[in-house]
Order: sequence, then structure tokens, then C-alpha cells
Amino acid sequence: MKTETIELAGWGGTAPSVASVVDVTADELTSEGSLTALDPHGRGLIARGLGRSYGDPAQNGGGTVLRLQPGANPIHLDPATGTVTVDAALSLDTLLREIVPQGWFIPVTPGTRFVTVGGAVASDIHGKNHHADGSFGAHVERLTMLLADGSQRTITPTSDPDLWWATIGGMGLTGLITEATFRLIPIETVHCLVDNERIPNLDTLIEKMITGDHRYRYSVAWIDLVATGASLGRAVLSRGNHATLNELRSYVPKAAENPLVFDPPVFPDVPSGMPNVLNRTAVRAFNEFWYRKTPREHHGTESLSAFFHPLDMVGQWNRLYGRHGFLQYQLVVPFEAVETLRTIISKVSEAGHASFLAVLKRFGAESGGLLSFPTPGWTLTLDLPAGAAGLGPLLAACDDLVLGAGGRHYLAKDAYASPAIIRAGYPRLDEWKAIRSSVDPEGMWASDMARRLDLI
Repeated sequence: MKTETIELAGWGGTAPSVASVVDVTADELTSEGSLTALDPHGRGLIARGLGRSYGDPAQNGGGTVLRLQPGANPIHLDPATGTVTVDAALSLDTLLREIVPQGWFIPVTPGTRFVTVGGAVASDIHGKNHHADGSFGAHVERLTMLLADGSQRTITPTSDPDLWWATIGGMGLTGLITEATFRLIPIETVHCLVDNERIPNLDTLIEKMITGDHRYRYSVAWIDLVATGASLGRAVLSRGNHATLNELRSYVPKAAENPLVFDPPVFPDVPSGMPNVLNRTAVRAFNEFWYRKTPREHHGTESLSAFFHPLDMVGQWNRLYGRHGFLQYQLVVPFEAVETLRTIISKVSEAGHASFLAVLKRFGAESGGLLSFPTPGWTLTLDLPAGAAGLGPLLAACDDLVLGAGGRHYLAKDAYASPAIIRAGYPRLDEWKAIRSSVDPEGMWASDMARRLDLI
């Protein structure tokens, strides 16, 4: 084990804190027999993957942060059952590079490959296919965990339903996930067959998604939040399915010669110390370009990396927001709350806060996780520069609208909410707390987020 004192922050770069960071494997932790020695200051432990949560759930100021390292053989693929068992410390990037050439894809991916499997479970991540396939937790069959008393437990939805559903979406606060088994999606190529449409306003976008999303496994809309008036909510709607080999032969015959070659491009990192280049003028220009470059309708193929993870091609893109960083604000409101959604989009647009990453998706059924974010409805995600004038009152007004409509906020993205906001949005919070206390009565698992939101 290697230990060092480091200042850590989330991907948004806000609210850093200093902790003792321990690089350790699951085998090293379980062989110790006790976790107490790793918590000399009594501030608890929390796991950290690749630091892609936007706020502070993987920080533990004054305490200990465990950076779990994969073991020597972290991937065990079972083609017969279409499942894979992996070390929880494994990144989706590493996993995809192993399984895609063998004709498999992960059941749910967020907008980046650079998250760990453990983080995917703890955040119950969602993707462009939630309306069709649900969240990551819906595809997990078995977890191995290290509990606060040092014991190791393997659980399933039937063997330990309370702990299971407290852990799915539980932000790492019920125990340390060390291994996961989950189902995969068979694929024939590394391409998707994609329909892109330029949508003139929010009403048209809503109608298109309601009437057409069922034909696609994946659907997402980029919204121009600088546009106002009759163009409010104008968007680029992108929907697709995995391309079969025959489809790829029709569209890109050359690519069909090696249909499962997976080698995503990665360009150099954005330099550290960059000023905030994503001001309103720059975002307005970018949004106009992005909207106009898309044909009114286009049908074709896109690679997996281009369709699912375009920002991964730009290393450390979060630095574009400068030293103050940014907030990613993600909400969900019920399907019937379209007027609430419209009001929020209008408020953000009129306030003049630049957001070049604003996306709208439709959620399907809940996974069952007590603190899982997705619930049937519209989910809107905004990137907003931290420290911008008037940002606090704007988000407070949005909070009131979200909660008034029966919606809630995503813990894995949050860097700003209050305990009252989370309590109002998650009606099973007390049930979750009771289960957590039963497996961690002394509060061994703790984080900056857990303290800030009164989760422990």
C-alpha cells in the first residue's frame, strides 16, 4: 500500500479538500482484517475511482480516500451467459478494449469511458438508453463488498435485497465494492446506425422524442441554451442502434472488413492553468456552429467512441472552465411536467449563463436503488461556470421548480445542493439510512458529500 497526502476535487474542480490517499488492492485490504488502521483521524474512509464525479462524493477532507487498484486478472468474460465478472477498480475504458473485439458491449455507459465499474454501481449510472434498458444497476447480478467490520460479503438482489438496493446508487457509503458481475450486450460491429435531426424549438423536440424514441435503443438531445424566443430549446436530436454487420457493409464497406476493431482516439490534454474560455460569446458561437453544421436530417453510421464518448477525445476538457471550475446541474422531472422543463430552460437562457453542454434525455423505469437518481421523466443536464454572477439565485429557483414538480437531483453530479433538497427529492432516504446504519453503525464509510448532505 502506498499512502500520500493529496488535495482532491471532483471533475468540476470545485470545493477541493485534503485527505490521506491510499493506493491499495482489494486483496491487500481484505488481508488486513480491519480497516481501523487506515482511519487514524476518525474521519472515515471512502473509495475513489477516476475522479469523474463532478462534486465531492469521492473526497474525504481530513480523512482517508482509498484508490482501489485492479488485480492481476481483473476481467472474467463468460460468453455462454453473456456476463462478465470484473474487479470494481477496473475502468470502463479498459473493459471495453477487452470485450468489444470479442463482440460485447457494456449494458449502460455514461458520457465517458473513464469511470470505474465500482463507481458505475455506486452512482447507478445511466446513459442514452435509459428509456429502453434502465440504469447500470438493473444489469448487475452479483457484488462482492468489504464491509465496515472488515468482513467480505457477496450479495445478490435476492440474497441481501436491503443491502443490495442501498448499495446500488448508494454513493459508496454502504461498503467498498470490490467485484461485480453484470450482463453485457452482444454486438456485431463497433458502429452505431444513427439518425441526427436539427430541431427548431422545444415543443418540436418534445414531440419528436415522445413519438419516436421507442424505435431507438439510444436517444439524446443537445439543446442550445443561448437561444431564446421562438428558438427556445432548439436542439440536435441524435438517436441510434448498434449497427449489424450487414448494415455496416451497406454504409461503410471498408469498415466492415474489420468490424470489431476498437481503438478510440485520444488527443493531448488541455493545458492546466487555462482561463475560462467558455464565456457567453464563445458558447453562443459554438452553439450556432454546432446547430448549423447538423443537416436537417441525416442517417448514417458513427463509431462507438464518437457516438457515446466524444468528449473523451479531449483529455482534461474540464480545464476549459478555468481555475474556478464548473457545476454540472442535473435534474429529472416527471413526463407530465413539460411546462416546468420549459420554465427552467427559459430561466437559464434568459439569465445568460453559458452552457455548451446541455442535454435532454428520457428516463424509463427506476432500478430499485433507494438513492438511485433515474425515475420516469425528462432529465436535463447543464454545465455552468462556477462563481458566475447570479448563479446561486438561478439554481435556487430551478430547485424550487424541480421539487415542486416531484423531481430530484443527481448525487453523482451534485456540488451544491442542501440536505433539504435531497431529502425532498429522495423519499426513501430514511429507509436507506437505516440499512446503512445496520452494516456500518460507527460510520466508517464517509465522504465530504455525505457530511454536506447529512447522509450519515
